[in-house]
Amino acid sequence: MANSCTQTPTLQSNSTKMNRFMDKLMAKIFCFYDEQSLIDVTFKFTNSTAVIPAHRLILAAASPYFENLFNGEQGNRPVIEINDIGSDIFERLIAFCYTGQTLITVNNVGAMVKAAMVLQLDDAITICVDYLMSHIDEYTLQGAYTLERETQCEFLKQKIFEYETQNFMKISQSNEFLNFDVEKMQRLLESDNLNIAREKDAYDAIKRWFNFDVPARQEQLPLLITCLRLIQFDADFLLTHIHPLPGCELLTFKALLWCCKPEARTKINLRFTEPRGISGTNCDDKTILALCSSINPKLLQYNKAEDKWQEYASIKYKYRWYETVLKDDDLLFIGGNKKGESVNIVSSWNIRNKTWKNLPAMNQARDEHCVVELDGKIYAIGGSEGNNTLSSVERYTTSEGWKFVNSLIIGRFQASAVSLNSKIYIIGGYNVDIYQKSIECYNPDSNTWTSCAKMTGFHTDPITAAHKGHIYVLSNKDNNCLVERYNPQQDTWSKICSLEVSGDLLASVSLGNKLWAIGGISAGKICVSVYDEENDQWRQKCSLPQIDFYSCLVVPEALLASK
Repeated sequence: MANSCTQTPTLQSNSTKMNRFMDKLMAKIFCFYDEQSLIDVTFKFTNSTAVIPAHRLILAAASPYFENLFNGEQGNRPVIEINDIGSDIFERLIAFCYTGQTLITVNNVGAMVKAAMVLQLDDAITICVDYLMSHIDEYTLQGAYTLERETQCEFLKQKIFEYETQNFMKISQSNEFLNFDVEKMQRLLESDNLNIAREKDAYDAIKRWFNFDVPARQEQLPLLITCLRLIQFDADFLLTHIHPLPGCELLTFKALLWCCKPEARTKINLRFTEPRGISGTNCDDKTILALCSSINPKLLQYNKAEDKWQEYASIKYKYRWYETVLKDDDLLFIGGNKKGESVNIVSSWNIRNKTWKNLPAMNQARDEHCVVELDGKIYAIGGSEGNNTLSSVERYTTSEGWKFVNSLIIGRFQASAVSLNSKIYIIGGYNVDIYQKSIECYNPDSNTWTSCAKMTGFHTDPITAAHKGHIYVLSNKDNNCLVERYNPQQDTWSKICSLEVSGDLLASVSLGNKLWAIGGISAGKICVSVYDEENDQWRQKCSLPQIDFYSCLVVPEALLASK
């Protein structure tokens, strides 16, 4: 019996060798499939003479459907009959199990989605749905609605919703729109991403839907009107159009009072008091928000148009050595230290409303750690607790809270971390008092950390940023900021132009297709520099007005527009 694989294979320490090994392995598997060599199972079909040979191990690894099938009563039979999928579609999906690719057409994509769901091939479902939505004009939206009802495919439902919000003006004029149920209408109208030029467009869509069946929809109308950003309308529109609607008199009064009596707003209960388009996922125009000071930080906003910094807000926060990350409209403060004690608290500060709320605490108290966001999940990595260097890593989701994932290969604090290409990279830092030049890469799909090529330079307190598919590492040494760049595809490092500043560099971000370096002192001021990639040189921007700079992050400008 093979030994249990409880440790990371030695081969993974060199990603280039690992890639070569996997390429050779997959090439041989493809040959076995093409030549029908070492076949150990054959599928036949009720209404077809076709037979499809395959390898149990490959299919079981690709899909839990096949794993359960082969472990069941008929799993050992050399020939297995398939009743609910046509032979042509089944053969295409078997090929997908080997290659990760398959031939999709407008004519077969519906059947492919249905079969992929039966066979529990999630990646095939994703590819098929993406194809369908990119060919929606040929497949038709009505066909997509029908397929979603028949399959109850959540990914298709999500993609249809994204299409509806992006194409709302077109959708609202269709016949299908008139038959939307109230739950679907509510979900669309609540969205900050609804693609409309003005709030009246959403109102007009509600009226069209309502007038299609007034008796049945009269009680539901106020629910949809509450989804409008009512304070975007002037008093005349509210009185002329909203007030006469059945059940909307009180809503009109609240909206009018909000607009006319700002001092009373804290007592007025309105669902939406900001314009659409505030959500971070809905805005391409971004800027830098800098935290000055660790305890009770002041927030400074960078004004790109005027190349200057201006105060945005002051925050009362009593901890230090915490980490921050942007999650939707909230700035999350994670971990930290108070009076020499590490803490596990997590607090959320809403950038629009400037209000606090508490989130579930981490399982591990930690400071001087790393925090990154990847695919909507927040990761807290390493750090220290008292005199202990931590290797533990935990992940936060709104549904499950904080859960431990696999630990780092080497525990470290004062490291730096970034997410890139659906993976997380942690760089440098200290283990006890030993500086680490090593890098580790986390793959959430396999829940594993692997070692990457070490940095060539000596970077204490490294600052990192993911930019144009590379990872940049910056740190100060002898009044000169060293910069090197990591290529994750080739697992190699290269040096670029140094940044001539003294003192510690404090942050680096990717903004406007440029790499920005913030921190370091020149002529007594905190520098802000932008990397000119074409000429391999740094150019100075407006300096920061405060010397006690702590960290910074990139945020949508629309988040700050409500100040």
